[in-house]
Amino acid sequence: MKSRSLAVAAGLLSVLAVSAATLALAQDSAAPAAAPAAAPAPAAAAAGPVVGSAEAGAAKAAVCSACHGVGGNSVNPEWPSLAGQHPEYTAQQLQLFRAMVRTNPIMQAQAVALTDQDIADLSAYYRQQTQTGLEADPSLVQAGEKLYRAGDPVRGIPGCKACHGPGGLGNGPAKWPLVRAQHSLYTYNQLKNYANRARYVAVEGQPSPPAQAEMMYDVASRMTDEDMRAVASFIQGLR
Repeated sequence: MKSRSLAVAAGLLSVLAVSAATLALAQDSAAPAAAPAAAPAPAAAAAGPVVGSAEAGAAKAAVCSACHGVGGNSVNPEWPSLAGQHPEYTAQQLQLFRAMVRTNPIMQAQAVALTDQDIADLSAYYRQQTQTGLEADPSLVQAGEKLYRAGDPVRGIPGCKACHGPGGLGNGPAKWPLVRAQHSLYTYNQLKNYANRARYVAVEGQPSPPAQAEMMYDVASRMTDEDMRAVASFIQGLR
């Protein structure tokens, strides 16, 4: 009798073991497969430079022509002509006016509402315009040409052509402006501003004045009023 009981118990244990194994196998089969690891998000593309449209700039320049003239050829000697100017330089200066770093209340008020696209479009437009030539004062040409081409080594004044080029064409990538045929009064006023360190100011949280400013501050501070008038007149007559 005892042997029969042990046999029955062993049989029951076997059945239970088989049932447990079957249940575990069923649960494993029903469990969803683990989701594959998510692929890393692609890196955001770096923003490229804003490309200007001369066509769009033509429409936007309508308000500018009140001071800078039709096609960027100013008829007021206190306002610069912009025709033919390097877009890199025009964009830089408009950005500095917008940031209140370059000092001119009228231009600051005009530039503050400009977007980067507006600035790029205006810069592209003015680059494509053709300058109209102006004449130098014959009485100042000789002195002005000497300073422009050779400077005055005794006083530590370098020739303007070193940065602005022999023909006053400037250097766009380096942001040295085209200066030929520029109004002599405007050029003279800017040289005075440089001499007085008044063309730019530092504004917290805004771009710094351009690197060229310190060089121009130093050069202009060594020039007399007569030097400035002479070289400005020569630049006005450059072709």
